[in-house]
Amino acid sequence: MQQKAIYLVTVSVFFCICLPLFLPSLSLAGEPIRIGVYLPMTGPVAAFGQMEWAGIQAAHQMHPTVLGRPVELVLVDEKSDRIEAANAVSRLLKKEKVKAIIGSATSSNTMAGVALSEKAKIPMVSPTATLPLVTQNKKYVFRVCFIDSFQGEAAAIFAYRNLKARRVAVIVDRAQDYCVGLASYFKKAFTRLGGKVVSIAYCQTGDQDFSAQLTSIPASQSDLLYLPNYYAEDALIARQAQELGLNIPILSADGAQAPELIKIGGTAVEGLYLLAHFAPEGAATPLAKEFMKFFKKTRHEETSGFHALGADAYFVLLDAIKRAGRTDGDAIRTALASTMGFSGVSGVIKIGPDGNAVKSAVILQVSGGQFRYLTIVKPW
Repeated sequence: MQQKAIYLVTVSVFFCICLPLFLPSLSLAGEPIRIGVYLPMTGPVAAFGQMEWAGIQAAHQMHPTVLGRPVELVLVDEKSDRIEAANAVSRLLKKEKVKAIIGSATSSNTMAGVALSEKAKIPMVSPTATLPLVTQNKKYVFRVCFIDSFQGEAAAIFAYRNLKARRVAVIVDRAQDYCVGLASYFKKAFTRLGGKVVSIAYCQTGDQDFSAQLTSIPASQSDLLYLPNYYAEDALIARQAQELGLNIPILSADGAQAPELIKIGGTAVEGLYLLAHFAPEGAATPLAKEFMKFFKKTRHEETSGFHALGADAYFVLLDAIKRAGRTDGDAIRTALASTMGFSGVSGVIKIGPDGNAVKSAVILQVSGGQFRYLTIVKPW
């Protein structure tokens, strides 16, 4: 009897001491894991944000839980503006208390939020910010797209070898870090191959008249026009080039892959080449096939590159949380950094030591009012 009493006392003491240690995990079992999203849902590059958000939402519908808990997405519109982007990240961190962040779509606005995320030690995954500076010397910032140094070199090689271009004119949006950086990488690689950039002219986001930049190109005897800009400016430049009778091929970048390029550009963008992150014809992973089928069924449209990368940002982040086994920033960050061979929607993704995705690119061409797949370019 005495032994039984001692046993009961021992068990009671054990539970009194240990139960509080288990209570937090027990109480969190049904609570959602909050993931913040900041994207340009309005403003000049709203098309990027809206497409990425559609991809993220579809991915969330497919995989709505992790660690046995529901995932809650919290979206804040950064309005295509750097200051608003910083405000959006601040709100997600301080008010919404998110465990990780997806965003943003453009490099400049992603960089506006990076410092805040780093300071709070909350991991951030950008779907499409391609400028190398976004992740440079950062510990908690990652991306699922290729970077501009790779994209610029790939564009130069395609221009020189496939299009046989030797003299290139470039019009650059100097208001965007992405455009300026991409033009620089292209020029270095194209010159190294033996080609020559014979004309560089500048514009600003929101410009409507490009006649001054275009009228000097015929005299330069360029055989290719390279436009490393976003879709709105590239579409207007193409239209005005057509009106001026400038009949040379146009090569652009991933920032031009939006339906608005074709809506605004019309017949002037027929034949335009661009580098991109994804093409349905080149999608080979089981997740890509599953996602495209789900997206078509629920959204009644085909999967674009921005849809795919928005989805991949969510899927890669969810995979990291699952492998981490918990939701603190350091654990998620460590899991993200060790991502290897993740079969995403846009291809197989490996996260390099600098937080950049190592993956292939595709070349598209506008034909018949659609983006058509031409070929694939692998990292070297």
